[in-house]
Amino acid sequence: MLNSLPNKLTVSRIVAIPLILVLLVFPYAWAAWVALALFAAAGITDYLDGYFARRDNEVTKIGQFLDPIADKLLVAAVILMLVHNGQISGISVWPAVIILMREVAVSGLREFLAGLSVSVPVSQLAKWKTTIQMLALGFLIVGRYAPEWIPATTIGDIGLWVAGVLTIVTAWDYWRAGSKHF
Repeated sequence: MLNSLPNKLTVSRIVAIPLILVLLVFPYAWAAWVALALFAAAGITDYLDGYFARRDNEVTKIGQFLDPIADKLLVAAVILMLVHNGQISGISVWPAVIILMREVAVSGLREFLAGLSVSVPVSQLAKWKTTIQMLALGFLIVGRYAPEWIPATTIGDIGLWVAGVLTIVTAWDYWRAGSKHF
């Protein structure tokens, strides 16, 4: 089960979360850049685990269970730590809260629908939302430690707002797809 490459990649994403969070505690540029590298690697494993599972016909129940959990844990933990550190602050906390609320709501909806044997596939727009969200969080991780000529915090804040808007749209899409089963 967990011996397959896709599942090992998913587990590695979960294992990386505490390391990323510990690095975000340290107020040093090197820690932010290492946290970004681990965060980027975790994001890449999100793509690769699904790719290898489909390619090698190794889609497993444990993988289907762990993959969305790993994704949500990574995003939620990083958002919470960035808010705690003040790297997400002011009005930009709103899209962060919207993203967290959507993650919980969509997880609950998926769980409910799974009980009815109804599957709601991930839309292309939701994949774009995730990509923009991950890029925004990456910029915010290095924010104040980026070279002066890269407005990382501004790019991250704008990306977070774009992801927040897409989060609302995709949440509405999931709600419409699922509401007919209530």
